[in-house]
Amino acid sequence: MNYLQFDFDIESPDQLGKLIALLAEKGFEGFEEEENNLAAFIPEQNFNQTEFSQVIDLFSTLSYTRTTLENINWNKKWEENFLPVFIGNFAVIRAGFHQPVKNVAHEIVITPKMSFGTGHHATTYLMIEHMQQLDFTGKSILDFGTGTGVLAILASKLGAEKILAIDYDEWSIKNAKENIEQNGCSNIIVEQLDAVPDGEKFDIILANINLNVIVSNIASIATSSFTGATIVLSGFLKENDLALLNALNEAGLQYLSTMQRGDWIAVIAKKT
Repeated sequence: MNYLQFDFDIESPDQLGKLIALLAEKGFEGFEEEENNLAAFIPEQNFNQTEFSQVIDLFSTLSYTRTTLENINWNKKWEENFLPVFIGNFAVIRAGFHQPVKNVAHEIVITPKMSFGTGHHATTYLMIEHMQQLDFTGKSILDFGTGTGVLAILASKLGAEKILAIDYDEWSIKNAKENIEQNGCSNIIVEQLDAVPDGEKFDIILANINLNVIVSNIASIATSSFTGATIVLSGFLKENDLALLNALNEAGLQYLSTMQRGDWIAVIAKKT
């Protein structure tokens, strides 16, 4: 499969955050952040020029270059750029080629591929930070938009009884299954779905996707939550918090708190 790589000249952290969020909503599957530069990747077959132009037009000044990557070895590319991610001494996310890490409560080993959830992005970091505050023991969990499977794996390590990890992307499903097996988590079921499944209820729902997907699925998230369930949502910018709060209210979910890292936020809610 060929990929397109877009390299953007970035003028500010605010511009960077907004651009990543908007491109993710248009099907871009991976990002590499460097000082004053963002590389964004999308399968060539999924690229829509009209939607891309609509994003670019939202910025007064934004220069970029476009490159076609033919049959690139993503494993090699991501290995070259992947560093361990520490969330305090609570958790570390590393690749198999890194040395084992001591003095952390939970170690997650993944194969870095073209999937969200390596921990480098602020939203994954926020999700894990809040998971530290929750009791997963014996709980049923939905990981909506599992990506690499990191959140599902951590939930398993924290004592969850049953975990359903879903994602619409075939590449992510394969990567998540590989990572789950590598971490020895036998209580995680992985399914390729683009919406919250009917007929099941969960004690904790984790959704790190984007604003549009969360808002369009918020009613299903509410229906699939037991009374008293905790819902942790991320994948959106601080400027979108009102839209999300309105969606929570319409779905009958109680807003609890917000966590922020840079321009990105995670919102915690409860089913009452």
